[in-house]
Amino acid sequence: MKYIAIDLGLKRIGLAYSAHKDLVTPLPAIIRKNRNQASDEVKKVIKEWEVDAVVIGIPLGGSSEDEMKRRIEHFMNLVDFQGEVFFQDEAGSSKEAESMMRGEIKQIRDGRIDSISAMIILQRFLAKSKG
Repeated sequence: MKYIAIDLGLKRIGLAYSAHKDLVTPLPAIIRKNRNQASDEVKKVIKEWEVDAVVIGIPLGGSSEDEMKRRIEHFMNLVDFQGEVFFQDEAGSSKEAESMMRGEIKQIRDGRIDSISAMIILQRFLAKSKG
């Protein structure tokens, strides 16, 4: 099964890929200009990597969970992905990604942290689905 994880943000969209459960690779992030451009670029990545399922980070259990699910579902409708879509709790993934980037140039907002965050989200999902 081939997965893409998405860390959906208003400015950047982090992406990570996995074709087998033990290896997750961050992909270049998408700099979001508008909804249509962002969804078109995500659609291209999904097609290029021949993805079977998408895992999307979402803050589970919070007051904004329903609103976030609604926004994500709207975005994925624009992407027009026909495979399975899974939600994975993203709590703390950005902080964890930032700590992994210590020593790197953190001020550059090129999406590296967003894609590492997507990598963490996908690793959590795959670890959970192993058992």
